[in-house]
Amino acid sequence: MAQFVPQMWGVAELGENDFVFVSWTRHRDNKSDEQYVITWKIAPDGTIELASTYAKPMELGWRALALSLIAREVADGERDANLRFLHDPTNFNFVTTSKGRLGDLLRQGGCTIIEPVGVDYLPKRDDKPTEKGDLWRVLLLVNCNIQGPRYFTHNGVITFEKNEGQDWEPQSSFAKRIAKFPLGSWFQRTEPKAEEDLGERKP
Repeated sequence: MAQFVPQMWGVAELGENDFVFVSWTRHRDNKSDEQYVITWKIAPDGTIELASTYAKPMELGWRALALSLIAREVADGERDANLRFLHDPTNFNFVTTSKGRLGDLLRQGGCTIIEPVGVDYLPKRDDKPTEKGDLWRVLLLVNCNIQGPRYFTHNGVITFEKNEGQDWEPQSSFAKRIAKFPLGSWFQRTEPKAEEDLGERKP
């Protein structure tokens, strides 16, 4: 689905741990120094840990990894990026909410995915202990053919985050409505704190 051409598998021993890695490029006729590596750490007790942070979305499934790689291709200006796969809502069904799978909800809600798309793993930085980190984040921009405030239905921002071992949590206002209200009534209900958000606002 993504531009992923395996080059070489290998094993390296560093200290008490062994590392298994695969190198890959985006193009079969690659003539530059472009090369990427995915590395797994194997501890003495046999525990295997994915060590390459950028590839962590694969722990959510192959679709999440493909989406993250395609999104990076688009950001890097790669030609022939698989936009059809990137914009297919059903590929985001690995994000689950109390109302159903995200991709199904978007499709049934008349929403199409546009740019940018982000499927990333964010490790916590040691020098910023108060920042969120060690989590997966999915960020989508959508246009929705439904009744609702234009700032939601046109270039609406949907963001979900997930800590390891935890459920997906909605972060953006639109995501919170998708996760809380039934399909078809995302914008028909308001709460005291949301009245200002759903009130008259300049585009």
